[in-house]
Amino acid sequence: MATFDKNASAHCLSLLVANRPGVLVRIALVFSRRGYNLDSLVVSPTLNPDFSRMNIVAHGNPEILVQIIKQLEKLVDVIQAKDHTGSTTVEKELALIKVKCKPEQRTEILQLCDHFKAVTIDMTETSMIIQITGNTDKIDAMKHLLDKFEVVEYIRTGKVIMLRGEDIT
Repeated sequence: MATFDKNASAHCLSLLVANRPGVLVRIALVFSRRGYNLDSLVVSPTLNPDFSRMNIVAHGNPEILVQIIKQLEKLVDVIQAKDHTGSTTVEKELALIKVKCKPEQRTEILQLCDHFKAVTIDMTETSMIIQITGNTDKIDAMKHLLDKFEVVEYIRTGKVIMLRGEDIT
């Protein structure tokens, strides 16, 4: 069985699947059997209510990934499975970051928000919740700069991925 390698490159996959109960479990099992850990998973509806789009980010051996994609394509509920690693895609995430802050720290935090085009969505006398959207590097950079304050809670979505241009993801 393969082991998780943090230094392995991230692979961005998209799957078009039937919108039926149990599909997610069957797909997750294919990755699990090959020792792949899913870093992020986003499932969303498509224009056709009979199908869903899955965006998956995982780290691991590219040769094993090729085997995983072949196995996924054999599943009845998988219409299409593509690895978009290296393709020209638009990738976005959303994060909510709750920071403990004193009134005298608010100006600096709000300047960080302004720089990263983040917004405050809640503010109390002792804390604020910041919403940031963007690529992984942008969110990581914002989180890193907020670490000097006390980050109380941090949650982020997985990547949503779409091919640029007229090609269908």
